[in-house]
Amino acid sequence: MSVPLLGLDPTGSGRTEHRLEAAIGRFLTIGTYATIAVLGLGVLSMLVVGRSPLDAALPLDLARLPSDLAALRPEGLLWLGLLLVMATPSLRVVVALVGFARGGERRMALVAVGVLLVIVAGVVLARITDV
Repeated sequence: MSVPLLGLDPTGSGRTEHRLEAAIGRFLTIGTYATIAVLGLGVLSMLVVGRSPLDAALPLDLARLPSDLAALRPEGLLWLGLLLVMATPSLRVVVALVGFARGGERRMALVAVGVLLVIVAGVVLARITDV
């Protein structure tokens, strides 16, 4: 019996699954380090300009985010870090979907699509209801 995502494959044919697991692990590690770095820069930049990280933050404005980032404003860095925190798990599902599709695992690819649809539905419902 093979359980590829748990790393149990007594047949020895699980190289693809192990590569997918490794790719997902690398993705999550990079996403986590990027998030920590961006949030850290945001907090440091707040301290440099004399603001407390505990001060009230400006609301997220996606239209203003690129200019805030270009100007290295603390708000832009903090919002980018928070967006990375929220996006990393969803992007992990996308990485898994691509890996499953390439590996010919249609059922698992469909499960990944289902998970993405649930995530999208949650975001859409949150936007509609202003949660």
